[in-house]
Amino acid sequence: MAQLLVVQNGRSGGPGRFGDWLASEGVTPDVVRAYAGATLPRSLEPYRGVMVLGGGYLPDDDDRAPWLPRTRALVAEALGRGVPVFGICLGGQLLAQVAGGTVRGRSGTPEFGSTPLTVRAEAGTDPLFRGLPGRVTGIEHHVDAITALPAGAVWLMESAHCPYQAFRVGDRAWGVQFHPEADAERVRSWDPERLRAEGVDPGELRRTAERDEPAATGVWHRVARRFAAVVRGGSPTG
Repeated sequence: MAQLLVVQNGRSGGPGRFGDWLASEGVTPDVVRAYAGATLPRSLEPYRGVMVLGGGYLPDDDDRAPWLPRTRALVAEALGRGVPVFGICLGGQLLAQVAGGTVRGRSGTPEFGSTPLTVRAEAGTDPLFRGLPGRVTGIEHHVDAITALPAGAVWLMESAHCPYQAFRVGDRAWGVQFHPEADAERVRSWDPERLRAEGVDPGELRRTAERDEPAATGVWHRVARRFAAVVRGGSPTG
């Protein structure tokens, strides 16, 4: 089994179904609960990849999240060595920032719940996103956003309110703004008062997530299988 370092940045932000899918494909997620004080490794040895999950921070919010400098260093190491990376929400923003892009707090329109996403033409040859339907949905939960991709990054997906929904840096590092690991059950666990404060109807979020889940599950399971193949050192298929 290939080991994958997984950095968890919040109590409710575990790898979810994405971790289960990876494990079923021969990749063992080693979840480090950094938010709870668990120590991140000094280097990626002996890991075959790194995944950084979401959390309620900006990528350089070091005062509130003192493990972020080490997380950024690990992602920089991965980029330098060609180790596979998958960043989700905060993790995707962190990848963008480490690679030279820009992230802004409270930027643009916040997105919550199952959201329509457009797969761009550039995804047609991407190892993970090629061949996906032109329109898919993903679970969103963000108020911060990437405002500029790193130079040379490949822009893969967009939404109506947040352009940089998925991108690739180099050949083996991907970032997404949405949450492919989250399902409708995760949406049901969100604080309804916080959602109402953002002008969102919690009941409608739950109903939409439940409606979209069957199709979305198939799409993100396929992406997880392909990422597992990259971590194992093979060529993504399926």
